Amino acid sequence: MSQHHQILIVGGGNAGISVAAQLLRKKDNLDIAIIEPSDKHYYQPAWTLVGAGEFEINKTVREQQSCMPTGATWIKDAVSSFQPDDNQLTTAKGTVISYDVLIVCPGLQVDWDKIEGLRDTLGKNNVSCNYSFQHAPYTWEMIKNFKGGKAVFTNPVSPIKCGGAPHKIMYLATHYWTKMGIPYEVHYLSGAGAIFAVKEYAETLNKVVKKRHIHTHFGVNVVSIDGDAKKVFYEEKNQNGELEIKAMDFDFCHAVPSMSAPDIIKHSELKDSNNPYGYVEIDKHTMQHIRFPNVFSLGDCTNAPCSKTGAAIRKQAPVVVANVLSFMDNSPLAARYEGYSACPIPTQYGKLMLAEFDYTNTPKMSFPFDQTKPKKSMWVLKKYGLPWLYWNKILRGTA
Repeated sequence: MSQHHQILIVGGGNAGISVAAQLLRKKDNLDIAIIEPSDKHYYQPAWTLVGAGEFEINKTVREQQSCMPTGATWIKDAVSSFQPDDNQLTTAKGTVISYDVLIVCPGLQVDWDKIEGLRDTLGKNNVSCNYSFQHAPYTWEMIKNFKGGKAVFTNPVSPIKCGGAPHKIMYLATHYWTKMGIPYEVHYLSGAGAIFAVKEYAETLNKVVKKRHIHTHFGVNVVSIDGDAKKVFYEEKNQNGELEIKAMDFDFCHAVPSMSAPDIIKHSELKDSNNPYGYVEIDKHTMQHIRFPNVFSLGDCTNAPCSKTGAAIRKQAPVVVANVLSFMDNSPLAARYEGYSACPIPTQYGKLMLAEFDYTNTPKMSFPFDQTKPKKSMWVLKKYGLPWLYWNKILRGTA
């Protein structure tokens, strides 16, 4: 069983849907198919607000069919293997699908088992994670029922989607507990080397950390959680540069495991063999594959050295659209992506700092005010403006 499509898109999330919609707005006669196994489509950026009790979880999910662009074919299946030398792939159902152009954007996979014991204790024992639709509401239950004690927030060593999420919830939780007069001792166990990569925004966050008396532990790797014993274990280098396993008790734990490219990419020729997380190997400006010119990629699965956010996808999508059409016309690829990303970081309930930056970690502010200062207006944008923009404009290819 086989079929062929002019443009084949792997992944029906933000990237795949928005690229398909934009392509069809440029040329409505294109033969585009989207491979996506899920019945549901999620707006994941709101899950931090869900975990903080500020957003209804069921408002972050819609039927996948309602998000599919008119004119695109939905192949409800998953990819089992890529054969880029033959311009084809094979699905889990055994269908071989060939293509003229392939666009790869299945997102990331959350490697829950990279933290031993996490999968078994999630949603109980005061352990949660906002990267899970199922468990984000439990984070709010934990926050509002916290009676005081030691709270631990973790951030992995790997790049992750929405890199600010592990500490966004920490700022909201500590603000809530402060308002409620609940005593806390907070520890942030992070695989990163600093609170944020862009110094202008990091200065603001470091002030919040200091004001809330948050204990930061950078360059550590959380390896396991014992939910019953209320202990988290992490690796940290000693003075001799040797890794040691340390333990920390907790009364509250928001844990975030490592993430990586989906296994189907890791085990394919599309991957960057020098990247430990198996990301798709592309030119970071044109979004074209380095070795397979009729393959393009965008979103969280690429090796582009940018933050993995919806804002990055919004800037990558028109570049991919323009360059795919140029490739099909045998024209030079003129569109370029410069690494733009944005991270809306709530520092307290009702105020948010919108961090925008590029490949060089240079701030790229869109508004006529200092975006290193948390604003009420940016909170409103995050809570109301961006979800509306996503469902009504981005997925329809008009933003």
